[in-house]
Amino acid sequence: MKRNLLLCVDAFGTLFRPRSPIAEQYGTVARGMGVKISDDEVAKSFRSAFKEVSKAYPNYGKATDMGARQWWTEVINKTFQPHHKGPLPSDLVPNLIHRFWSQEGYTAFPDVLSYLQSLSTQPARLASASPRLVVGVITNSDDRVPDVLSSLGLRVHHLRHGSKVEHIRQTSEPKDIDFCIMSYDVGCEKPDTRIFAAATSLLETILAAEGSKFEQKDWELLYVGDEVKKDAQGAIGAGWNAVIVDRGGEKDMAYEGDAPGVEGFMEVQGKRVTILEDFKALGTYGGHDLLSFD
Repeated sequence: MKRNLLLCVDAFGTLFRPRSPIAEQYGTVARGMGVKISDDEVAKSFRSAFKEVSKAYPNYGKATDMGARQWWTEVINKTFQPHHKGPLPSDLVPNLIHRFWSQEGYTAFPDVLSYLQSLSTQPARLASASPRLVVGVITNSDDRVPDVLSSLGLRVHHLRHGSKVEHIRQTSEPKDIDFCIMSYDVGCEKPDTRIFAAATSLLETILAAEGSKFEQKDWELLYVGDEVKKDAQGAIGAGWNAVIVDRGGEKDMAYEGDAPGVEGFMEVQGKRVTILEDFKALGTYGGHDLLSFD
């Protein structure tokens, strides 16, 4: 077993989930402003709007300098306009954007905060530690993710793909998340191997800023997510190990996931992938020693 560990995790569906189904939240807010629409209509219209805007403005509008807020404005408008005569209520878009930029729209899974906060107190998280543990996020998302995670109670370092890291100041307050890699910044989505390469590149930059060198042979790379194709296949294709967390929750009509629906393990591209029922089980599933603590 390699001494050092880079643990990266997915965000949506792995660390947090909507407080209630997306369509229900959209519908409740809209109906409160006079838009007559059912949750089923919201779900169907949202899926259609999301696909249409994604095709017209890929990567949440980053490629065309639209920006994530305007991108979501387009999605929200296209979701509700077919079901409402006249202009939409002026507060609808900003209300929904604010809701899904924070804990108002999302909640952390019960096991996430306690486990990540416990990991942050481990000696292996210190820059001078040997062995060393670094924890990051890799997600197909726009730049909302750090703000959402922070609002949920996690301490998130500002580092992300493209950050200039000349010197990392050591503080007495540990971080739960050392960096975030978002498809919005990288320009490609999981399962593309380049988004995983962005994480190892940032790790190399962090270590260099601390005065040490990244030697890949000394590091295990482990990715934890909730989808087989995007998460497990993507990670393994990039040379990482993978774990699937499948909590067996209800399916969100506005979200298309593909968790396997079983526990134990499965084979992905010739490699064994462990399937866990919750996030904290990482500490006992038989993986890296740095994930287990008293």
